[in-house]
Amino acid sequence: MTPSPGPGPKPAREPLWRTFREMVGELVRSRDLLWQMTLRDLRVRYKQALLGVGWALLMPCLIVAAGFVVRYAMAQMAGVPMQGRDFAAVALKALPWSLFVGAVGFATVSLTSNLNLVTKIYFPREVFPLASLLTQLIDSSIGAAAVAVLLAVLGAGQWTLNLLWTIPLVLLTVLLTAGACLFLSCANLFFRDVRYLVQVMLTFGVFFTPVFFDAENLGPVGSRVLMLNPLTPLLEGLRLAVVEGHNLLEPYRAVSARGEVFLVWHPLYLLYSFAWAVPGTLLAWLTFHKLEFVYAEYV
Repeated sequence: MTPSPGPGPKPAREPLWRTFREMVGELVRSRDLLWQMTLRDLRVRYKQALLGVGWALLMPCLIVAAGFVVRYAMAQMAGVPMQGRDFAAVALKALPWSLFVGAVGFATVSLTSNLNLVTKIYFPREVFPLASLLTQLIDSSIGAAAVAVLLAVLGAGQWTLNLLWTIPLVLLTVLLTAGACLFLSCANLFFRDVRYLVQVMLTFGVFFTPVFFDAENLGPVGSRVLMLNPLTPLLEGLRLAVVEGHNLLEPYRAVSARGEVFLVWHPLYLLYSFAWAVPGTLLAWLTFHKLEFVYAEYV
């Protein structure tokens, strides 16, 4: 009896760099589809809408109004008059927060809302959550123009070279949001209750993110704990660079109600957000790509 041949050698695992090159290539080849999906989302959002593009300003305005009430109440309790820079800080931080909330909210259900396309033809499924992000970016660009005008009217912006910090901070915010969109849209396809958890997270997350208040308002311990939220260094960095005119490569200290001086900002906080935004997003994208071939089995 002739013995059966043993199993052949296992195929070599594809190098990681080659996988990412393939992912980027597919996305670049599908750029027209990505743009068409973005335009479709914009048309659906504003079709027969009474306010039209005014909806792009509604969410940031609501967040700013709520933040103004919170900041005013805090100022009254502390016996300190509210200044224009306090209002400007809320308006400035409301913009990236509304970008994150809007993009993640729509992206989480983007795959389950397009099951007919997911199951019929092949194309990079990243198109759906990324189209949600691009749609929200277009909305946020309108809000950014309004915030710039508001800062000029209030005279709250420090027109120094530290304004250049807004470029890496905005890029990291977009990358962090993209990673969350990819991960949560994928998770919601396998576990349909993820979207409800996301709704809870986005509703109450504003109380764990320094939008209505500044990290230093929580004191030495509270400010350090708050920095564990990867969005916190990005929002606080925007406030410090734009409103305070602070160089983010230098530490920033504040004085607590008890008179103790404590550290509010350290450059390592920015590195912490970078670790979440860049490696974290690449890992989320890789996971999304590896699992997209079985998406049709879970719809």
